[in-house]
Amino acid sequence: MATANGGTDSIEKADVKGSIGAILDYSSRIGKEEKVAMEMAIEEFNSQYSNQHIDLLINDSQGEPIQAALAARELVYRHRVKAILGPQTWEEASLVAEVGSQAYTPILSLAYTTPQWATERWPFLIQASADQSAQMKAIAAVIESQDWHRVTVVYEDIPSSATGAVLQLSEALKDVGIEIGHLLPLPPLSSSSSLVEELQSLKEGQCRVFVVHTSLQLGVHLFETAKKMEMMKEGYIWIITDTISSLVHSIKASTISSSMDGIVGVKSYFNENTPQFKIFRGRFRRMFISVHPDEEKNEPGIYAAKAYDATWAAALAMTGGRGTGQQLLEKISNGQFDGLTGKIQFSDQKLAPAHIFQIVNVVGKSDRELGFWSETSEEESGFWRDRRALAQVVWPGGPRNTPRGWTPPTDEKPLKIGVPSGSTFKQFVEVIQDGNNISFNGFSINVFNATVERLPYALPHKLYAFNGTYDELVRQVYLKKFDAVVGDVAIVAKRFEHAEFTQPYAEPGLQMITPVRSKSSNKAWLFMKPFTRAMWILTTFINVYNGFVVWLIERNHCNELKGSVLNQIGTLLWLAFSTLFSLHGEKLHSNLSRMAMVVWLFVALVITQSYTANLTSMLTVQQLEPTVADIETLKSSNSMIGYCRGSFVSAYLKDVLGFNEKNIKNYSSPEEYAKALKDGQIAAAFLEAPFAKLFLAKYCKSFMAAGTSYKVGGFGFVFPRGSPLLHDVSEALLNVSESGKLRELENSMLSSEKCEDTETEDDETSRLSPSSFWVLFIITGGTSTFALLVYMLHRNWTFHDSTSEHKTIWRFFIAIMKLWRQQTRKLPRKVSDVELPRGSPNIEI
Repeated sequence: MATANGGTDSIEKADVKGSIGAILDYSSRIGKEEKVAMEMAIEEFNSQYSNQHIDLLINDSQGEPIQAALAARELVYRHRVKAILGPQTWEEASLVAEVGSQAYTPILSLAYTTPQWATERWPFLIQASADQSAQMKAIAAVIESQDWHRVTVVYEDIPSSATGAVLQLSEALKDVGIEIGHLLPLPPLSSSSSLVEELQSLKEGQCRVFVVHTSLQLGVHLFETAKKMEMMKEGYIWIITDTISSLVHSIKASTISSSMDGIVGVKSYFNENTPQFKIFRGRFRRMFISVHPDEEKNEPGIYAAKAYDATWAAALAMTGGRGTGQQLLEKISNGQFDGLTGKIQFSDQKLAPAHIFQIVNVVGKSDRELGFWSETSEEESGFWRDRRALAQVVWPGGPRNTPRGWTPPTDEKPLKIGVPSGSTFKQFVEVIQDGNNISFNGFSINVFNATVERLPYALPHKLYAFNGTYDELVRQVYLKKFDAVVGDVAIVAKRFEHAEFTQPYAEPGLQMITPVRSKSSNKAWLFMKPFTRAMWILTTFINVYNGFVVWLIERNHCNELKGSVLNQIGTLLWLAFSTLFSLHGEKLHSNLSRMAMVVWLFVALVITQSYTANLTSMLTVQQLEPTVADIETLKSSNSMIGYCRGSFVSAYLKDVLGFNEKNIKNYSSPEEYAKALKDGQIAAAFLEAPFAKLFLAKYCKSFMAAGTSYKVGGFGFVFPRGSPLLHDVSEALLNVSESGKLRELENSMLSSEKCEDTETEDDETSRLSPSSFWVLFIITGGTSTFALLVYMLHRNWTFHDSTSEHKTIWRFFIAIMKLWRQQTRKLPRKVSDVELPRGSPNIEI
């Protein structure tokens, strides 16, 4: 039936005699099918090649690994077999592989699960059963397509399951974001009482999606017990792996209809419509019923087809003459032919992995096809990849609509929700205990209640106060003491080790809060701020220069402008600065001086008004700045900082921002924060963004946010990993946010906080008071006092010599020029030296 290299003519005709051994479990359906298939393969091989003769020696392992090892030794050392087929489980195959490797005898393993490293440890082991790791991805795809997020895995407690199939299933589910809520190992020989106890624990849980990976015998026993416990009714989902689904054809019709109706299975696919398999099926059925007349069904499955192909692979390798075990191993590994399950070809002593799986639904007396799954579905048309291409499923209990996959809480068993009782900001969570009555208030509680109202089903729940840190509270969900947590719990990566979070309902961020101060903190010299230094120097020089010009022009026309040098300097300065406030037009005699005075008065008016406007702006517009600019300033000055007691912020400040642990203090109320900041106990406080917003609403004038906002945290509700509620609650929370209800609740909370700062010292900058101009008052008062004292001391001092008078003028002029030269050196513009000629005459204009 099998052909090497596409036909039988290429096989060299040679007289070959030898034996092939096989180790099977006669008590199992798989063993029975494999035995018949192997015998058929040897019979057909000997018939097809009349000059060949190969014997088949089969030993019964009774499903015991030790018995399988003893059988292998007997076949190798007593019967001198060239190769050994089987056994069924990896526990048996590993011991048989040890015997074969010692005797240099190839072992073609038919075990369901074979570790990747097995062929390295046992060089004469050949994996003749395709790797089923891809099957677990198919199961994960089925679960993902139905939007289930949490499953329970029930498996037979044998080493190959725990370290092989279950581990592969766990990784496949994790890759698509599905959580295994519970792993239930069942002993191979579970009693009815122990099985009832284990199933009862599953029944009491919320998860209703069960993946079963057991032997056929244990699986049937499991489903019969589940049926009696009413766990095969509507709402339950059972998914079986290849170990059961590939043998559904062998289960009694009465058992299927009574205990397995509605189960979904995944099994390896091979084409059963080829002429080769149709001939095999007919001969198999006749032979199987003659050997096992007590079996109700006689259809062959994939295990029979694999055994048939493995037997042909060993037999074909024995053609072409006798050879050593190493030579036979190489011929088996290099051989290729078209078998019942497809193209048989080995790579690194492993059969090519299966990549096509059939999805079936157990209904009525057998199973029906729902669709296919393949990792390379693009290569085959019609292969299923999503739920839309999957045929209608009949679930346990008869419904055709996809079950929810979990049972919601009931009034008898409401959801247990933990609430933090030590929240720093009671506006978010406040736990009030009045005797035996406990009430829960706050923004977080209101958001949760609004979210529950938008769920498509009722969610009975009960709140419980928890006194401890937030990390401990989240851990209670992992320990299953709470079903969820509601409160101002920050979404932190570390907490995902124990639970999962919904969408955040409060913005993420960590902000630094500091006291404020005015940018114009030196108020004594505030009047100097409107002009730069260069502007002040230039304005003063222009004033003096214009005064000098007017004085020089008007001196001969006004006796008041004559006199001693000191008297004339005082008169000049008075004349220079008084032009800012009056024209003195009636006292001027020269048109030139009047013209100079008018122009200067216009310039002075513009400068005065500009100064007034700029100073007014500085006095009326509040300009505040934080006392600390950034965290580097805090660290360099070794300042103390504060944070919320019990939050994640402490670790973040130490581990991420690099603050010294000794400089970090915790506080438990906004009032403590405000007092510590005002008293200088701490230079800054680090608050989560929602808390910072609330704190600044209460202390709106004394403090402000400074520096960078670090994108961490954000508040969310906590659920167990893979909780079926998580998706629905997150969706309902988004609806609350998009509807505007969340903003409404937040505004209501913030509006309830009235600013407690009545008046700060920065408000004084908006008022004109003597405190802002005391320097001016001192200058004018001191100048007046000084002028009075000088007048009193020099009231009798006069000059009578006219020649001396002319000299006094030029001396005064030279003094003014020297003073002007000294001032201009300080300005950016260079002024050339000025020299007066000797004996210059008195000039009048």
